[in-house]
Amino acid sequence: QVQLVESGGGLVQAGGSLRLSCAASGSISSFNSMGWYRQAPGEQRELVSGVTSDGTINYGNSVKGRFTISRDNIKNTVSLQMNSLKPEDTAVYYCNAETVNYSEYGSWKSVYWGQGTQVTVSS
Repeated sequence: QVQLVESGGGLVQAGGSLRLSCAASGSISSFNSMGWYRQAPGEQRELVSGVTSDGTINYGNSVKGRFTISRDNIKNTVSLQMNSLKPEDTAVYYCNAETVNYSEYGSWKSVYWGQGTQVTVSS
């Protein structure tokens, strides 16, 4: 069973920085994609950033230019450097990993989530 463990959340003032890390229990090279989502109170969970196994990266529009995702296949971690934080970045951040599985009957996607880490940005 895949386990994802996040760390690095906390309280920071607006304009500050935080770095989130996600450690996977196994080799992340088997994941087709890894990334970060966030969910603020009363809001839907949204994509923050993702990176595929071939290195393709995407960011949510609200974090472009401020956040940077990185993936380390040796350390089995994916990290999110968050700079110029804003109060609207306040949310629980979740690490996500996805694989596509194949059999003679077809293919299906497996999705894994971490437990979440709180990020609070004060104004």
